[in-house]
Parts: sequence; structure tokens; C-alpha cells
Amino acid sequence: MSPLAFIPAPPTNGWQVGPFFFHLYGLCIALGILAAVSLARRRWQATGRDPGELEIPMFWGVVAGFVGGRLGYVSTHLDRFDGQWLHVLYIWEGGLALYGGLTLGILTGVLVARRRGLPMLAALDAAIPAIPLAQAFGRWGNYFNQELFGTPSSLPWALQVDPPYRPDRYAEFATFHPTFLYESLYNVVVVLILLRVSATRRLRAGSLVLVYGILYGTGRFLLELLRTDTDWRLFGLSRNAYVSIVVVLVSTLLLVVRQRRAAAGGVEGPGDGHGGGGGGDADAPVPAAPAPTPAGAAAATTAEDATGEGPPRPSTA
Repeated sequence: MSPLAFIPAPPTNGWQVGPFFFHLYGLCIALGILAAVSLARRRWQATGRDPGELEIPMFWGVVAGFVGGRLGYVSTHLDRFDGQWLHVLYIWEGGLALYGGLTLGILTGVLVARRRGLPMLAALDAAIPAIPLAQAFGRWGNYFNQELFGTPSSLPWALQVDPPYRPDRYAEFATFHPTFLYESLYNVVVVLILLRVSATRRLRAGSLVLVYGILYGTGRFLLELLRTDTDWRLFGLSRNAYVSIVVVLVSTLLLVVRQRRAAAGGVEGPGDGHGGGGGGDADAPVPAAPAPTPAGAAAATTAEDATGEGPPRPSTA
């Protein structure tokens, strides 16, 4: 096989510097967070607000996202931590459930924004496109951990996987679908679509997260048809495939209901958001910031359900 006929396996997953080992998985996640924070700040500033107002909500949203993602992963992979529970803290080894992280992270960020007196739906609209941007970067961490790849493939862009990381049933195969790359590129497309939809100003405040749910859930469902990192299947579909179906259906229903109510009430655009207490939603729409360049939008974050087979280290999904 020609060396140009596949994506080579990573030469390393990090570097040893003195007593410390720096994991490339963690670096990818850190880059994703920085890119996401930058985009959210720019979008918030475009509404005429102080971009620094989002820093505290985003900080606690990221922290809660890690906690939710790790709890979601560990709760479905208890056998992998039996006798080595300290490894629950080793998130650099992989093992973050994306849907768990999104749920707790978004809810926490919104609640913190409300407590700080910010228009929480407008703040949510500003932050939502930043999430798939972070995901696009973070998925490259799965490449360096050699996890979350798909079924065997001989396509020119197939990913070479070292023998210790191959599922037992595919041990004789050397190259696989690079599902981490598919998801990273798809998330870039999601970012661009969200920015475009936001720029049209046709959605009620807070509805952009529902568009994200529809887009990401659809893409994730299709990717789950290729991925090989989970043992749990029901009628051929993984746990995350079923969660994706629910996310798409619920997001679609809520989006249709919210938009119909807006039309019936004569509300145009995102200026109908209302917050309770001190966090009332500003009626100003959130214009889209300049779309990230293709290079800068190579984005991401974490995942779930990884390595049902393969090496002992847990993964992301």
C-alpha cells in the first residue's frame, strides 16, 4: 500500500517534558475552548455588550461540561474503572460523553448568565455557534489517542490504526474510516450554517440552540452507523444513535412550536426573548460574527462511548 493512500497513524500522543507528559488530546481540547471563547465574545460584542460579561458563564459552562461529559461516560463504562477508580479523573486518556457534557454545560452556562443579570437567551444565542467550533478542534484529540474511528476502509483518506488500538473483530485490517475527521469537518459546516441562520434574524431568541440540536444530532446519527467503538447495540444502533434521534425530534418539535407562537403573536426575529428575575432577555438580536476561516474553524470537543474494543484506555464519544 502506497504511503500516500491513507492517513498515517499519529507518531505520538504527546511529549514528555521533565516530570510532566503533555497530551496532544488535551491540547486539542484547549485550542477548541480558546477558539470557542473568542467567537462567543465577538458575537456578544457585536450586540453592543461588554464581551467580558460572558467570561464567568462560559467558564462555569466549560467546567460543568467536563463534569457532565465524564459522568456520562463513566456511568456507561463502569467495568473499565473497576479496581482503578482514580482513573476516573484521567480525562486526558479520553472518555467524555458529548451529550452529557452539552446538557450540563449549556444548562450551567445559562443559569450563571441569569444569576449575573444577563439576558440569558441572547447570551445563549451568542454562545451556541462556538460549541461546534470547539468540537471541531477537540475531535482531533481522538486522532492522537487513536480512538473513535469507523469500520475498515480502503479509501484514499482512510486512517491507519496501530494494531494495539484495533477492535478484535477487525484486527487483520490496517485502515479505517476516519470518523473523527468526518465529524470535525461536519462541525465546521454546522458553525457556518448557525452563523448564517443567526444573521437572518428570523428566529426567536434562544432558538439557535434548537437548530444546533437538529444539525448535530443528524450528523452524529449518521456517524454512529460507521463507528465501531461501542459494544451496546439495539436493532443495530448504538446508544448515541438513539440519543441523536431523540435530540433531533425534540429540537424540531420545539423549534416549530416556538416559531409558530412567534408568528401568531406577531413577533419578528429574535427580539421576543424574556427572562425572569434579574436575567431578563434583551430584545436585541445576536448578529453573526465574521465566519471563521476554514483553517481557524477546524474545531471541537469531546465525545462519548469510545473503545468498546481496542486498547485499555477509555476514549471519547
